[in-house]
Amino acid sequence: MKLYWLASALRDRRAIFNHIAQDRPAAAAALDKRFVAVAEILTRHPEMGRQGIVSGTREVIPHPNYRMVYEVEADVVRIMAIVHTSRLWP
Repeated sequence: MKLYWLASALRDRRAIFNHIAQDRPAAAAALDKRFVAVAEILTRHPEMGRQGIVSGTREVIPHPNYRMVYEVEADVVRIMAIVHTSRLWP
């Protein structure tokens, strides 16, 4: 399967990275690597996550504080958002 990051998910990644990197640059880099690794795993196991809150989406927890929202269509996994678990989405 192919992997596609929506602009909204890329903005989420950048905002999370920038926030964490203010105090812990290495931790920010490690977390971003984790997001990318989990997204890559989804291309091989797209049904890995649970059904999402929004119809047609799925969610996976790449880190205890974050959930990754994605959708699967044909041969594409689209990462839609990365949301802190304390926040409501959408």
